[in-house]
Amino acid sequence: MGTFLGYAVLVFFALVFLYPFVIQTANSFKTEADAAAHPLSPVPDPFTTAAFTRIFDSTAFPLWIGNSILVTLLITVGRVFLDSLAGYALARLSFRGRGAVTAMIVAVMAVPGVVLLIPKFLVLNQLGIYNTYPALVLPLLVDAAGVFIMRQFFLSVPPSLEEAARMDGAGVFRTYWSIILPMARPALITLTILSFQASWNEFPHTVVAVQSPQLFTLPRGIANLVSGSLGAGTQYPLKLGAALLATIPVAIIFVVFQRYFVRGAAEGASKE
Repeated sequence: MGTFLGYAVLVFFALVFLYPFVIQTANSFKTEADAAAHPLSPVPDPFTTAAFTRIFDSTAFPLWIGNSILVTLLITVGRVFLDSLAGYALARLSFRGRGAVTAMIVAVMAVPGVVLLIPKFLVLNQLGIYNTYPALVLPLLVDAAGVFIMRQFFLSVPPSLEEAARMDGAGVFRTYWSIILPMARPALITLTILSFQASWNEFPHTVVAVQSPQLFTLPRGIANLVSGSLGAGTQYPLKLGAALLATIPVAIIFVVFQRYFVRGAAEGASKE
């Protein structure tokens, strides 16, 4: 009986969390009038794909997708490499101030991202890269949380493996790249998913990094739609349809790599 009640509670809360997504999907396939009159109905009446046609014909959605793909891939690759490299250094290399650097990384994780928006703008403007693609990518190439996750994983690797590699003549980078990194597959997949999701959905940074509509990513472009850039009316199907399309890539990646994500997160947090 207790087990049944436990599952019932879990199913209830699962439905509560999923219902907004169901409403989003349903409204994406409604007409403007139906969405305005019955916004909480999960059944479109009538069913139509007009909103998606308008998204691609009347907005710069293809451009936003292209920018998001480019920026997300560059940030994800950069974070996976640089975060793992920094995590390995903090976990395995002995140097003066290593503890202080680790403490600062943990401290950065506690700082709200919005606090750094103005300093980011000032730095980008001073470097002369404001309103360019590098402005979208460079400040996000390294992530404190990613460095911490990789450090925690590398701490769990037996030191004997590195000793054997050094006896065979491997240097520090060769040991990291050829011996230790292949063992970190679960943590790397976790970091890849987190980096992809964060960079794909990144909005505040784009506000202070670029101004030209030609450089808008999906979050910035969708925010422009929500603000009413296409005229009056609720335009629920248009707005929610664009948000639905933006959600699909992250959802696919998370579903495909879910088991690795859970395993990597558990291993990364298992040892200090």
